[in-house]
Amino acid sequence: MPTLVIANKCYSSWSLRPWLLMKQLGVAFDEILIPLDLADTKEKVLKHSPAGKVPILIDGDVTVWESIAIMEYVGEAFGSPAWPEDRRARAMARSVAAEMHAGFQALRGACPMNLGRKYAARDRGDAVARDVARFSDVVRQARERFGAGGPFLFGAFSAADAMYAPLATRLATYSFALDAQTRAYVDAILSLPAFQEWRAAALKESWIVDADEVDEEAIENFRNAA
Repeated sequence: MPTLVIANKCYSSWSLRPWLLMKQLGVAFDEILIPLDLADTKEKVLKHSPAGKVPILIDGDVTVWESIAIMEYVGEAFGSPAWPEDRRARAMARSVAAEMHAGFQALRGACPMNLGRKYAARDRGDAVARDVARFSDVVRQARERFGAGGPFLFGAFSAADAMYAPLATRLATYSFALDAQTRAYVDAILSLPAFQEWRAAALKESWIVDADEVDEEAIENFRNAA
């Protein structure tokens, strides 16, 4: 079986992406979890990839790093297409996935992925609000054009949904107000059994990454309740 090298499930948004896609596609794999921000973290990661970052997929003599590259490889190597079958939908899916990879910097910076806590709604600035509005635009456009076959961006779950899943968790963690269509999409992601499996494991972790703990009081601490 291939092996996926990941980091803390509570915080590692990039690790979640290929992990969730592989689970959804039914691709069996082993995993190696390397905790973030420890003295030997970098050394351990470098044993698997010259880039020194997770996630990393190891399949025999093939090593793939970077989330989108991993998902492309998974779709090619294991006979489970990662992208929509329709050429037009596939083009849009790849476009919004690349946009997620490079964009939404304000939201990602102000609201780190943290599955262990929930924060109250508050004004997080115009740049964050624009990112949330853009996310809603992506959901609306994809769902209206190609979403008839299921609850995800392009109907069935695809690599595009895996790319946006960590953003969906942020919208829940930081209590953003969402329109009904965006809320339904976020709920569809968070209700996935595969995501629930990831989150249950995340809440059992004991590591704390200070950089991903925002400086405000949580209204819920799921780790204490787990």
